[in-house]
Amino acid sequence: MGVIRAYQLTLSGFIGNSCRHIPTCSEYGYEALARHGLWSGGWMTLFRVARCGPGGTSGLDPVPEQLGERLHWWAPWRYLALGRKAEER
Repeated sequence: MGVIRAYQLTLSGFIGNSCRHIPTCSEYGYEALARHGLWSGGWMTLFRVARCGPGGTSGLDPVPEQLGERLHWWAPWRYLALGRKAEER
């Protein structure tokens, strides 16, 4: 979480507010790590940053309060589905 906070305090100001999601990717990562731990929160953050590129999603994408029963440590690819909108599922 220290790396994310350091990014927010240093590089984020130079890059500008260009995130397409609410909350921003760094805020999402900080909250995901705090709420779900390093393994789950790390995968959630990685897939969120990947969705932020060209052709990705945009809009409101909050960190889930609880993880679904299908999300296990041995299946990190399932975290990719967290950011999909309800109509896409």
